[in-house]
Amino acid sequence: MASLSTTSLSFKASSIKSTRISQVLRKPSSFQSISFGRFQSSKSLRLQISCAAKPETVQKVSDIVKEQLALSADTALTAESKFSALGADSLDTVEIVMALEEKFNISVEEADAQNITTIQEAADLIEDLVQKKPAA
Repeated sequence: MASLSTTSLSFKASSIKSTRISQVLRKPSSFQSISFGRFQSSKSLRLQISCAAKPETVQKVSDIVKEQLALSADTALTAESKFSALGADSLDTVEIVMALEEKFNISVEEADAQNITTIQEAADLIEDLVQKKPAA
């Protein structure tokens, strides 16, 4: 399994010697941008790399968050919606995690639960736990 410590790479025109993306990705370090000397545009481009959960998982998490926080059905949530920005306190977050455990028949470790701050993080963790769960 591969992992990347950042969620985006920036490609900018630069006078720095060309670098192959494969050379950079082999390094286990964090980085903010990669420059390519041959890139012929003055505009910054953004490439997002993620191992995002399935849209249906994100939707189920969104529905649970709306229910737990008593948000109206027309409240727009995105994968990047932060629980705290939606008005959740630490007790609300615990209740969200408990509802997710029940809905997906999983068990979330306390350390993992404390690191969930967005709908996307919750959905990604759920899919990881479901995938690791032994077949019944």
